[in-house]
Amino acid sequence: MPQLRLALAQVNPCVGDIAGNATMIADRCREATAAGAHVVVFGEMALTGYPVEDLALREAFVAGSVQALQTLATRLAQDGCGELAAVVGYLDSDTHGPRDAAAVLFRGRVVARQFKHHLPNYGVFDERRYFIPGTTLTVCRLHGLEIGMVICEDIWQVGGPITALAQAGVDLVVAPNASPYERAKDDTRLALVARRAIEGGAPLAYANLVGGQDELVFDGDSMVVGGQGELLLRAPQFTEQIMTLDLDLPGGSARAVGRFAGLDVRRVVLADDPLPAYSPAPAPPAAEPLSDEAEVWGALVTGLRDYAQKNGFGSVVLGLSGGIDSAVCAALAVDALGAGAVYGVSMPSSYSSVHSRTDAADLAERTGLHYQVQPIGDMVEVFVRQLGLSGIAEENVQARCRGVTLMALSNQHGHLVLATGNKSELAVGYSTIYGDAVGGYAPIKDVPKTAVWALARWRNELADKRGETPPIPPNSIGKPPSAELRPGQLDIDSLPDYRLLDEVLDGYVQGDRGFSDLVAAGFAPELVERIVRLVDAAEYKRRQYPPGTKITLKAFGRDRRLPITNRWRERRPDEAGTA
Repeated sequence: MPQLRLALAQVNPCVGDIAGNATMIADRCREATAAGAHVVVFGEMALTGYPVEDLALREAFVAGSVQALQTLATRLAQDGCGELAAVVGYLDSDTHGPRDAAAVLFRGRVVARQFKHHLPNYGVFDERRYFIPGTTLTVCRLHGLEIGMVICEDIWQVGGPITALAQAGVDLVVAPNASPYERAKDDTRLALVARRAIEGGAPLAYANLVGGQDELVFDGDSMVVGGQGELLLRAPQFTEQIMTLDLDLPGGSARAVGRFAGLDVRRVVLADDPLPAYSPAPAPPAAEPLSDEAEVWGALVTGLRDYAQKNGFGSVVLGLSGGIDSAVCAALAVDALGAGAVYGVSMPSSYSSVHSRTDAADLAERTGLHYQVQPIGDMVEVFVRQLGLSGIAEENVQARCRGVTLMALSNQHGHLVLATGNKSELAVGYSTIYGDAVGGYAPIKDVPKTAVWALARWRNELADKRGETPPIPPNSIGKPPSAELRPGQLDIDSLPDYRLLDEVLDGYVQGDRGFSDLVAAGFAPELVERIVRLVDAAEYKRRQYPPGTKITLKAFGRDRRLPITNRWRERRPDEAGTA
């Protein structure tokens, strides 16, 4: 039985950096060639980065992608990779419009192209705005083996391209992907790829991107699943890596032309000579799945690191209040960028407790980040006295003086300012515009408050296991949360208990459940009404919040988009009217 050595290249491209991405692809192709691979598969649009959004509508960008692909094919042959069939995702176009495409580069030429069939238009995806769907399937014949190509969403469709390739009689299916991370998605992916491999009756090679792109994080988790649904190879999450696998494939198929399952299938012959003999290598062990907390932490670190580095920031600055949110953000930043690139600022006011100052200093000592104290009492007094402020206006001036301080340090030293609010606070508007909401990136924007505590405990436990100093002060984890805007103030004075709040928010925000559904689920009508009103009234604040890493099914911004001017309200079942 013929064998084929397959390589999966799990890479981290940067959107728009076509030249840099091409160099990265060429480097990985040399690695694959050195490892004896016959085929290497990269992720979806690896040459341009993904998602390109409205760059797809710029003719010069599309032309740059197509030209770079041709140049890359020549470069690979010159680099000694001409006998390697490289499957590379890129942006193409024809007379109908832009195309999400994958190409096969072989012996110095672009020998085959495949356009994406199914264009997702839900959640964070908006591909029908940009791309024209493909209408044909391409099968490449390489050394007597039939290799079919599909792109990302094509494998999520029952009875679609995979069925057509099965009927056409392919020996292997390769699938470039750009599948963003969300919690527990790795479990969903494995089950999906296994079902499609069984449906196709052939091994399915799933190559995913890795790295951060604005709010999105790609976690890798590339894999190969056999035709019976068995896992053959799995790459680790959040790690750039190239992995190879020897496959026993039947070969000899010659039916891959015609119309199958409603799709036209065409064949492109790359090389029909017999596969040169080579010595098989043992399959590498499949990567062990991460725990939920390790997975989320990896996503948050990756998202923050790549947002800062890909946008040219060498350092970050954030306020250290002594509370759990700023402590977790600081620990994430240190893990992402190193302690030398993280600047923490304690900004006590007249209402700041002793423990808020000592806990902030303790965090700095534990993590090794740069630390300074900038009291804001005098600044606040000037605003309050000159404007005659009191109550909530006076409280918010404290937050805004802290925001001004951080932005001034950012301007002076070139730091990226981190906003430290969590998803629960953002949901109900428990933040101050131009105060604690200022910043260029919000690392835990999509992390509910209860999950913030869980991550803090997990990160400290991990440090203990490694024999390291736990980064987050125990007192920051254990004390009642407070913004310290007035004497003795606690978050619970303004909000329900966070555990209860997060349960209601999960139903209303994540699940789009209405008033009646939430009450039927056992929540008190008064509680539901209070939380729903807070969420609905805070849309204008969320629109002005910095971007942050998406980890849940429905993140604010890219996923959940509601009008700011909006008079629709969820109502109690006993209330009359609907508006």
